[in-house]
Amino acid sequence: MKMSRRGFLAASAGAAAVTLTSCGQEAKPAQAGELLRSKAKLPAPFQLPLPIPPVKKPIRSDAKADYYRVVQRKASLEILPGLKTEVMGYDGLFPGPTFDVRSGRTTVVEQVNELDVSTVVHLHGGHTPAPSDGWPLDFIMPTSGEHGDHHMMGGGDMTMGRRTYTYPNTQRAATLWYHDHTMDYTGPQVYRGLFGLHLIRDDEEDNLPFPNGDREIPLVIADRAFDADGSFLYPAAKDGPGVESAYMEGVVADVTLVNGAPWPVHEVDAVRYRFRILNASNARRYELAFSNGPAEFVQIGSDGGLLDVPVEHQTIVIAPAERFDVIVDFSQYQPGDEVTLVNKLDNNANVMRFKVARKAVDESNIPARLSSYAVTPRPTGVVRREWRFRRGGDHSGWTINGKAFDPAVMQAQVKLDQYEIWTFVTDVHHPVHVHLAPFQVLSRGGKAKLAEFDHGWKDTVDIRPAEVVEVLVKFTAHKGKYLIHCHNLEHEDMAMMAAFETI
Repeated sequence: MKMSRRGFLAASAGAAAVTLTSCGQEAKPAQAGELLRSKAKLPAPFQLPLPIPPVKKPIRSDAKADYYRVVQRKASLEILPGLKTEVMGYDGLFPGPTFDVRSGRTTVVEQVNELDVSTVVHLHGGHTPAPSDGWPLDFIMPTSGEHGDHHMMGGGDMTMGRRTYTYPNTQRAATLWYHDHTMDYTGPQVYRGLFGLHLIRDDEEDNLPFPNGDREIPLVIADRAFDADGSFLYPAAKDGPGVESAYMEGVVADVTLVNGAPWPVHEVDAVRYRFRILNASNARRYELAFSNGPAEFVQIGSDGGLLDVPVEHQTIVIAPAERFDVIVDFSQYQPGDEVTLVNKLDNNANVMRFKVARKAVDESNIPARLSSYAVTPRPTGVVRREWRFRRGGDHSGWTINGKAFDPAVMQAQVKLDQYEIWTFVTDVHHPVHVHLAPFQVLSRGGKAKLAEFDHGWKDTVDIRPAEVVEVLVKFTAHKGKYLIHCHNLEHEDMAMMAAFETI
């Protein structure tokens, strides 16, 4: 570990005394990061078909569990037409394979590291025992025995070549995802391909008449930049972990990939479709909208599963790591119509396009009531904690409560099975993620009324500059070390992470 950065940040973070208050106003969503431009020749949009990540098949099953084996390896893929890009992929795929599993049925995954760097796997949104949660020092070292010096850090449960992760899936149906969580190197390793979807299903969701089959489609959105030869461009720091100082706000790239394809196109019938949307970008936010026609988003689920009732949106603002489960009705279009999904935060930049091909029978609908989930009233007399997300004192890193991440320091001990109210305070944009337990947003900017994108159970909340957000959280079942951190991956790698212990 490069102690120069960690030690200096820890020593100087106390100087970052930025006083923040809630202005009580709606802040305009904006990007947080610096633009990284590609050197490669980029394709015209809407030329490539939308890929669908394959569903991972178990190698065996028994009465209680399904067992899988995933190989983390490099692969050369044609992402930009005519060029090859080396990815670090789960099973060599970009994104990785989708796990489609049942609530209450255990998933056991043997992860084999055939890369040349150490890795860690985190099931984002998972109610997961601590040994399988992806503690950032629980390295899987490469099978080759080789490794980059930058990954030689102590203090974790290191394994050689492979590690088995156990996911009980004791939670509601929801759209989760898995990704690398290596200390100091999460940003470049997710950027190069170490991410994929993990879908949990249950009887409550199965009994709803949602679109299904090929009318249920994942949309994993991620921005990337490419060098002239097609390789990924990423501004890694030259002398250790993190990024070049110009990109410490976050890496925002100029190519939008959906399911690994640049600005793809997908043919649809004139019926309802269900889209599971994940923002897998390192730092970029999106305000998704349709550029033409009457289409809107009907949100049926959030990070942690179904909402109680559907919520209609003209646009969706989605921060890194957030998920939105939505239904879009294309029956209002005629065959031959084209509908473009754009990002309004970037001057209506293209994301992807849908081509309406034909009329078709549609037996799906959206019930007025979706789930037995109900909002938990704000309790009284509970423990309150404040987490302040700020730039480091020397402006070269990021801190939580004035401290750079130290895996030996638990910033809180939290009792299981008790509600707590956590307050998040920001200086600039930070998508805040809490491991192990979902939470409900109680207030934003001093307003108790939920903002339009704060409904349901969440594990990541988009907090805007100089904003205060309160959430209600309760941890259950699993004792051990867990994390709270910013999911702008450049912020995370530059030490904006804190450990807490459930007891």
